[in-house]
Amino acid sequence: MGSYRSVMTVDPPEAGTPFERAAREFVIDQVWARPGLARRERRWVTLTCVGAADAPQPIEDQVFAALNSGDMTIDEMLEFALHFAVYNGWPKASHLEGVIRRQWARIQSERGLDAAIRPPDNASLGSADWTERIAEGTREFIEVNMIDAPSPETPYIHAGILNFVFGHVWQRPGLSRRDRRFITVASVAVCDAALPLASHVGSALESGDITKAEMDEVVLQLAAYSGFAKGEALHATAETAWARLGH
Repeated sequence: MGSYRSVMTVDPPEAGTPFERAAREFVIDQVWARPGLARRERRWVTLTCVGAADAPQPIEDQVFAALNSGDMTIDEMLEFALHFAVYNGWPKASHLEGVIRRQWARIQSERGLDAAIRPPDNASLGSADWTERIAEGTREFIEVNMIDAPSPETPYIHAGILNFVFGHVWQRPGLSRRDRRFITVASVAVCDAALPLASHVGSALESGDITKAEMDEVVLQLAAYSGFAKGEALHATAETAWARLGH
């Protein structure tokens, strides 16, 4: 019971079916309890998985647990919704942000606290000089992906990748680069995006932002929430990347 409560922040329901017993005994009691990855990082992977799966009740439950536990602040969760949108799409992120706002209001109401959310300052949008913005996006792309940046020859690369994704989102201070690595790796894995998967897994390991032991735990956590087939693909990609790095 203690393990379930520490993860979900509520008492466990009665487990009667094989699925309910496995969810409790394997996913909660074994996977979440493993020491190789902090609970906060497991939450990023799990939130990404349930958000990408359009799973209504798991999204509600996991968002509530992340906020109610204090593992993530409301500002971090709203920043997560933006980063999630980049890699999983705006409609899914719209639903996810709605759940975040709703569960935050619920938690604050239950605690007798103000549920107001502080609006972001326009300064957080970064430079409005587009030449500077593309230059910063190019530098950030190289630092994150550890490869040369593509030439801004198409709207996707120019306006999307270099201007917005790396010229803005990856540079926002609301989450650390390490946080963004976990969210991104899980996102490209659940989306079955082979090239981004190889790129982001490889750069996460090469940079040291995620260790190999931590990546192994990400594989298991993702497999529990997105299926073992997707976990197998992530595992194979991580092993290939690790071997390429000379290990």
